[in-house]
Amino acid sequence: MRILMINKFLYHNGGSETYVLKLGEYLQKEGHEVQYFGMDHDGRCVGNRVNAYTADMDFHGGSKLSKLTYPFKTIYSSEARRKIRCVLDDFQPDVCHLNNFNYQLTPSIILEIVKWRKQMGKKCRIVYTAHDGQLVCPNHMLRNPNTRANCEKCLDGHFSHCIRNKCIHGSTAKSVIGAMEAFFWKAVGVYRNIDVVICCSDFMKKELSANPQLNGRLTTLHNFIDAPAVAGPDAVKGDYVLYFGRYSEEKGIETLIEACRQLPDIPFVFAGKGDYADRLRELSNVTDAGFVTGEPLAKLIREAWFSVCPSVCFENCPFSVMESLAAGTPVVGANIGGIPELIDDGKTGNLFESGNPESLAQAIRTLWNNKEKLNTYAEQCRNIQHHAAKSYVEELLPIYAGGG
Repeated sequence: MRILMINKFLYHNGGSETYVLKLGEYLQKEGHEVQYFGMDHDGRCVGNRVNAYTADMDFHGGSKLSKLTYPFKTIYSSEARRKIRCVLDDFQPDVCHLNNFNYQLTPSIILEIVKWRKQMGKKCRIVYTAHDGQLVCPNHMLRNPNTRANCEKCLDGHFSHCIRNKCIHGSTAKSVIGAMEAFFWKAVGVYRNIDVVICCSDFMKKELSANPQLNGRLTTLHNFIDAPAVAGPDAVKGDYVLYFGRYSEEKGIETLIEACRQLPDIPFVFAGKGDYADRLRELSNVTDAGFVTGEPLAKLIREAWFSVCPSVCFENCPFSVMESLAAGTPVVGANIGGIPELIDDGKTGNLFESGNPESLAQAIRTLWNNKEKLNTYAEQCRNIQHHAAKSYVEELLPIYAGGG
């Protein structure tokens, strides 16, 4: 099968890029032919045979001319249509697998795929993996960045909420553009051309079901991970609780910092980077390991008594929870978004009230003081049949073929 992976970033940039690159790599190992379409970039690590990509769009820099033209290019891109047509004509894909494409590539590429398959008489499937709420929320996070509150107002299809609340970077101008983009493509009905929308959680499936253009096209398929080596029952645990990920507000870092203050006798290790690094240095019971990847991170996860996922935003299917459980390490997670779908409360970890530092501190204290329970949780984690790439692709291929 020939699969064209489409994502605006073709380099390691975040969770969706990890998904795209790992999935493409595994599909190729299974004998499928995979090419990629997205923006060109110095860090681009995958591509297509005809070297057709859109120009890199830097919304935070660039020339004065580019800043004037960006608002139009974020809604519709004739360049993206031309470039993807070159790839379609050369590669002749059986499936176009969309990932993050709004604003940089724009939904105009869907129109070109539809035009191409009609002209060529192809039965090329259009599959989309929803890594966020972009198809129902112009700022994609279902969260108002100004009030720092989760928001579902645009689920009613009236995207003017985005303008009134300045939901995109706190800017009226950018929010107008985001709302225009959403209104325009809603009027065009472009998303009706997607054959299947893969939601990474039941929570995201519920949110996207607010878009009537997606009716009958939504299915849930939790993300896969490369499971690290699982610590055995006799493994020596480090004397710490672990947080790993971005040090950012929406990840609940403020909630966790306050919980750390309330638990001065419990040692914490943070692994990541972000705006709150300076705040961590104020806490005597916190060690900041900085940004860690690969085996050093896997070791930190395996040897933690448990990890914490304190998000205050609507997480979809956080890799940090999956990676921790796969390593045999229980998780204390916020009861928000798709997190409760991953944690079996009272068996592989515990849930707490999102945004409530007292609730989090109590959950951490309860587990820290009961190592016997933690060992039982860890055993349950080791028995989980994790969603590895092999089983994920076994469920994905029927979707590609038209049976899902």
